[in-house]
Amino acid sequence: MRILAISGSPKKDGNNDTLIKKVLGIAEERGFETDAVLISSSSIAPCTACNACAKERGQCPISDDMQAVYDKLVSADGIIVSSPVYFGTMTSQLKALFDRSVLLRRQGFQLSNKVGAAMAVGGSRNGGQEKTIQSIHEWMHIHGMIVVGDGGHFGGILQKPASEDEEGMKTAVDTVNKLCDVLGMMK
Repeated sequence: MRILAISGSPKKDGNNDTLIKKVLGIAEERGFETDAVLISSSSIAPCTACNACAKERGQCPISDDMQAVYDKLVSADGIIVSSPVYFGTMTSQLKALFDRSVLLRRQGFQLSNKVGAAMAVGGSRNGGQEKTIQSIHEWMHIHGMIVVGDGGHFGGILQKPASEDEEGMKTAVDTVNKLCDVLGMMK
């Protein structure tokens, strides 16, 4: 089974990129194939609502890195999304990826029944992480995904620097383990 992790941060090697690498390492140790999309090394333009994807076998006319992301999303069994908190919610770069994913919904709900989990890194303990995770969960629900948390809460809730946040890192580890557990039950 394959797990895709998406870092919604535009900062290369920042808190979210590092967090994604850590949780994918845990998934690999548990025997899962892994893949990643790092917004920090991707170019994904915003959706223009042209509706080309709504047509039969319609494709997005925007030529950028999103074309490869579609394949990664479809081939994944589980999807973990992490975002820094920017002004109370996810980054605009991650929102662009989410908006562009409408193609997969319009063409047969291709993300339906995949297992999804979310994580967020804020500037303080109560820095908007729960709202950011809620926004990520909403995207997952719109696609018909099965959403899991960390076993007792919403998902991975960290404050920066994430690598030094022991309490927050535990929620991230619990989140990836919960996602792996659910995927294991679905085999």
